[in-house]
Amino acid sequence: MPRPIHATIHTAALHHNLTRVRQAVPDAKVWAVVKANAYGHGIERAFEGLRGADGFALLDLAEAERVRQLGWRGPILLLEGVFEPRDLELCSRLGLWHAVHCDEQIDMLAAHKTQVPHRVFLKMNSGMNRLGFTPQRYRSAWARLNALPQVDEISFMTHFSDADGPRGIAHQMAAFTTAAEDLPGERTLSNSAAILRHASAAGVRADWVRSGIVMYGSAPDYPEHTASHWGLQPTMTLSTRLIATQQLQAGDTVGYGSRFVADAPLTIGVAACGYADGYPRHCDTGTPVLVNGVRTQLVGRVSMDMVTVDLTPLQQAGVAAGFGSEVTLWGQASNGTVLGVDEVAGAAGTVSWELLTALAQRVPVSVDGNG
Repeated sequence: MPRPIHATIHTAALHHNLTRVRQAVPDAKVWAVVKANAYGHGIERAFEGLRGADGFALLDLAEAERVRQLGWRGPILLLEGVFEPRDLELCSRLGLWHAVHCDEQIDMLAAHKTQVPHRVFLKMNSGMNRLGFTPQRYRSAWARLNALPQVDEISFMTHFSDADGPRGIAHQMAAFTTAAEDLPGERTLSNSAAILRHASAAGVRADWVRSGIVMYGSAPDYPEHTASHWGLQPTMTLSTRLIATQQLQAGDTVGYGSRFVADAPLTIGVAACGYADGYPRHCDTGTPVLVNGVRTQLVGRVSMDMVTVDLTPLQQAGVAAGFGSEVTLWGQASNGTVLGVDEVAGAAGTVSWELLTALAQRVPVSVDGNG
């Protein structure tokens, strides 16, 4: 038998979260962002739950090919555009739309020989200062693209840096609106945080929204809000089982470095999960975990293949636990109790994006438990 660790992808939850996005922005078309192999869920596994989207957005040409192979005939957007001239050939063959964020990409299009003009999304650097043309250069970049026979339709995009925090989006919206106000074409503006927090803000309405982490059941503004606050459901459950228990006495230590010292007699469980499975090593004593659906905590350091958990809360609740007991690292336990991936990420000093995309290849994955 393989190790008991297992990840389950919940198709119904993906569909539910997509519906939640549509409720937040009923007048916009929705990009389902499936970069990083659908945020670690697997494009092929997530596709059924997300196929109700209006388009798929991603980074990698190979991932775009996989989406087409699944039978998707609708729009696919390359969020960072092309990286070298020959990428444009594949864009033509697969019918991909692509971002244009720098002069070099315009140069590639100008030299590209094609009979089918490209649909492009001209990106503005409205304050994130990663990709895109500054507002001062945006119209000249549009003029260059608009003059190319290789370009069909030009749409417009920007990316918010502070949609999840107190600064908000007003400063970037002002920059975008001023520079692109009378240019003809569709707009895509909102990321997950803007979809949930700023859907009614003046000027933010656009033709497309880009729903990323929200599709995967995580709150983009945690810890201010939780996933349940936004009506989201977990789309991945990482679970395992106890493979041993240990009886500790006062003064006994647990794990590498003896970071945890028992101050009284204590029963702990040893679960088959470690950082080689993608569980964050930085999770320390106190990180939440579910055993048989009862909330408890890690004790001691995470090791490569194992974590140790305090079984006291189960004893207090009268719930038996021992070899083979279910352990939920994040997601939904068999009894319906949910442990949000955001909580675990917070305990590790990181974000849910990292946990979901870091799931190791050695972890078996099924869709809704059916292989």
